[in-house]
Order: sequence, then structure tokens, then C-alpha cells
Amino acid sequence: MNVPAAATRDEGVRRAHAADASGLVMLPDAVARPRDAQEVAELLREASVTHTPVTPAGGQTSTTAASITAEGTLLSLRAMDRVLEVDPTRRIVRAEAGVLLGDLKRACAAAGLLLPPDPTSEEESTLGGAIACNASGARTLRYGPTRPWVRALTVVLASGDILEVRRTELEKNTVGYAAVHDPIDWFVGSEGTLGVVVAAELALLPLPESVTGIAVPFADERDALRFVRAARVADGIDPRCLEFFDERATAIAREAAEGRIPSPTRALVYTEEAPVRGGEPALQRWLELAEEHGGLADDVVVYEGETPLADARRMRHAVPARMNERGALRRAHGGRKVSTDWAVPYTKLADVIERARALADAAGVEQAVTYGHAGNGHPHQNWVAHDGDELARIEGVVEATLREVIAAGGTIAAEHGIGKLKRKWLGLQLTPMQVGAMRALKRELDPAGILAPGNVL
Repeated sequence: MNVPAAATRDEGVRRAHAADASGLVMLPDAVARPRDAQEVAELLREASVTHTPVTPAGGQTSTTAASITAEGTLLSLRAMDRVLEVDPTRRIVRAEAGVLLGDLKRACAAAGLLLPPDPTSEEESTLGGAIACNASGARTLRYGPTRPWVRALTVVLASGDILEVRRTELEKNTVGYAAVHDPIDWFVGSEGTLGVVVAAELALLPLPESVTGIAVPFADERDALRFVRAARVADGIDPRCLEFFDERATAIAREAAEGRIPSPTRALVYTEEAPVRGGEPALQRWLELAEEHGGLADDVVVYEGETPLADARRMRHAVPARMNERGALRRAHGGRKVSTDWAVPYTKLADVIERARALADAAGVEQAVTYGHAGNGHPHQNWVAHDGDELARIEGVVEATLREVIAAGGTIAAEHGIGKLKRKWLGLQLTPMQVGAMRALKRELDPAGILAPGNVL
């Protein structure tokens, strides 16, 4: 295998870049760690000539193995981590792809601005990674995923050419097919398969004057999910997230919350309000809504202030972090963590979770830890497969669940992308015509097929 001159074959470096949050380990032939866009361009020009596969990576927090490879060069963008500009007047930020989202958010907050995309792993994931998989997170309920906030991109194509694309400000456009109107959207969510994003400009919002977090415990899971549905349409409240924890997830969250969540709790819903300037959080309305839907109103926990809100975020992040730890312990036995990010219309979520659990019972598989963005109809189900046999049974349950999800008008992947692990299920959702159109775009931008082999297609 040819290796670009700027890459290293050092085994220690290669092993340091061989794993992500998917539970898989893939040892690349080489690792390149460029410091600027020109170095990326030079590497890709050389790789294009020699037909050497190149897989871009950031913080390597992918749950779908999109940021690891056993073919060619792993292109780590972590050294490209500069915040280039924060403009309070235009409300934009420009930064390189390798900057950690947590650092970028703090730079924006120092200027009184909010970066809306909200992956839970913000302290480990990068801006480029968020763009590559169109990441979202808890606050998607109000702010949406990464895509609508991206105003401009600097992308290095497989040829080594550097492309600058900017989102149009037109309100009307009838020139050509709608799919080609805004090339930014080709790259957001493309998982490194069409080009390497090296820098981006994103739109920002004013930083909220205050944020209040509210954790509502429930004695019954169905009550918790009914509460979520009601909160989507209730007058007098404006949640920016509605996060659900089933009994297994609540047990993990309770441990991380150091006793603030009462032990009888069978389910938990966490929400946040960010009132308009001068406004007050609608705490009384939330308590009323909780009581109306079986919530344990006397045990509601309120998080106000920077430190308590950070504690609430750690509580939420503890669930996937703990499951990652448990999964990593089973790699040597042929097992790993298995995670989903399917979504359905939020009104159908409770029914689809119930059907998913029935499928697990029928297969003799221990129930998943289920948690996540219920306000968007988007839970995560996490299992730990102890060995290869159990892994196969769990993946059978996942596929059967995804068929139920599609039948309910849902999607097999709502925020983590397809990567390598979900590629086998792409045909459940996309028609051959849609996949053919994707392949045509891939051939146009990457004719030699060197970028991120195995991801998506």
C-alpha cells in the first residue's frame, strides 16, 4: 500500500487512531496529521495519483466506525484546531475542523453568543466531525441539527483542489435541480466520502440570559412518554430539549447525579427552558404538567446556574459513557456495544419502543438501555454484546426494529450517520434510485473512490 510522504507508519501512532466509539478496532496503514489546508491538499493530490484510500477523522467519537479504517491513511484533523474569528455583529464564527466543540462553544459564549449544535460528546468531538455526520444532540428540539447553522465551508476535494462554498441568501431560485442549488448540503452529513472539510463558518444566536434545567421522575415509563408528547404542544412552556431515560438509563444517571434522583424512579425526563430576555422559567406550569401525567412532582429536581447545569449535562453524558466502558470490556470476547439512533414521529415513539422491546424478548436478548431525544421521537438503544453469538442476535433485533421504524415513517439514523456499521441497512430506507443518485455524486467528486472507503456506500 502506498503511503503519502506526510504520513507515518509508526505503530504506536497507528494504534492510537485505530478505535472510535463504535466498539470496532481497525488499524490504518498510516496516519497523517496535517497542520493546515495546504498540507491536506498536498496529501490528497498524492493519494489521488497513487489511488491510496484516505479516511478523515476528528475526535473519533463515531458510533458507526466512520472515523476508523483498515485501508490506507487515516487523516487526523485534530492539529487544525484554531478558532479563526468570532463576530458578534454578524453573529458568525469561523474555525478549523479539528477544534473541539466544547472549546468552540466557550469561545462563542465569551462573546455573548450561542453555538446551537449540541452533541453530548462536545468535549471530545470536533467541529469537522459534527459537520460530517450532521450532528445534533439534546437541544435539537429547538435549534435543529448542525446543517442549518453552516454558512460556509472550506473543503479539500479528492483531487487536492480546495473548494470554498457559501450558502446562498436567495429567497427564490429555479435554476436546475433543487439538489444542486446549495453544494454546502452535499458535504454536511457526507461522512468524509465527498471531500475533507477543513474549515467552516457557522451562524450563531445570542446567548440566553438564563437557562433552567428540570428533571421530572416517573414511576411508570408510559407516563414519562405521555408527558413528553404533552410538553411538545402545551401552552405556556417552551422546552429546548426533552430527554428521556428508561429505568436502566435512569439507574446510570442516578449514580452520576450523586443521589439527586430518587431511587423509586422508573423513568426520567429532563428538559431545559431558556426564557426570552427578562422572562422567567415556567416552573409552575412544568410542575402542573408533571402532575397531570403521573410525574413525581415532589421529587422534581431543578438545575439553575452554570455549575448545576454542567452537573445535569454530565448526568446525561454518563449514560453513553458508561455503556461505552461496558462495551469495551467485551471486545476481547468478540462482543461490543451496539447502539441505535433511529427516529420516528414523536407521537409514535412509545408504541415503537414497546414493539422493539417485544422483539428483544422474543430473541432472548436482554433489554437495551434506552434514552435520548424523545422530544424528537429519537431515542438511543444501547446493548452490550458479551460475545459474537450475542452480537449476532442483538443485530437481528436491531434490524427487525428498524423495519418497524420504517413502517412507522421513521429513519434508521437520525444523528450518527451510516458509517460502516449501518451500511447494510441503507436499503431499508433508500430506494435503488436514491442510492444511484448518491453514487453519481460520489463519482463526480471522488472518481477514484479514495475518500472514506466503506462509509455510507
